[in-house]
Amino acid sequence: MSSVPGWANVNERRNLPPALAVSTVILGIREGQDGGPDKLCLPLVRRIREPHQGLWALPGGPVDAQESLGQAAGRNLAETTGLRPNYLEQLYTFGDIDRSPTHRLVTIAYFALLNANQVGTTVQDDNVAWFDIDDPAIAQLAFDHRKIVDYALWRLRNKTEYGQIAHRLLGERFTLAALRGVYEAILGRRLDPANFRRTLKNTATIEATDEYLAGGQHRPPRLYRYVGHGPDPLEVDPTQA
Repeated sequence: MSSVPGWANVNERRNLPPALAVSTVILGIREGQDGGPDKLCLPLVRRIREPHQGLWALPGGPVDAQESLGQAAGRNLAETTGLRPNYLEQLYTFGDIDRSPTHRLVTIAYFALLNANQVGTTVQDDNVAWFDIDDPAIAQLAFDHRKIVDYALWRLRNKTEYGQIAHRLLGERFTLAALRGVYEAILGRRLDPANFRRTLKNTATIEATDEYLAGGQHRPPRLYRYVGHGPDPLEVDPTQA
């Protein structure tokens, strides 16, 4: 038996029926401060009970008997963070026997994107907060949630060839500078502005609009929009995933 009441050792967990849960990595872009680079960020929730009481974790929770996995992910997000992303993709299944000290736990991980006007908005709760992706707290997440975050980042970086990614993070209209900032935040490196503009023109996934960004002291930059053709893999209903 485990030395902690209510917890099971590895051998005991092997003989327990697994519990099923969902967790979601929600990523957004936060504008850089004082001219610094834009940052990928995500909301986390503080655990209020053992195991890992007091540590930050990904939002998530159990799957109810009468709901799909996608519905469970959407419901848990709304209940814990107040967020309702319009894109939800199943990421991976995490089911190592020693993931939780209390019982065998299998987690279906999801991956979501938020556009700029949703970043920083959550329920008013001291146990919910936004963190930059390079914040030291990410390395100390409960359970194996750091591994889940790393997997989501790997997936996102392999999707940067799709214009839809930027479209989801920025909204309907965006400047080329903002778009480049998104790619730099995702890839973790600076991109040459001229080469970036040239590459975009060759992809034909965005087009210039007749609108300009207002409010600046200099000549306002033109706004662009995503016009990629074919099915958009990010056009999904979180409640039906």
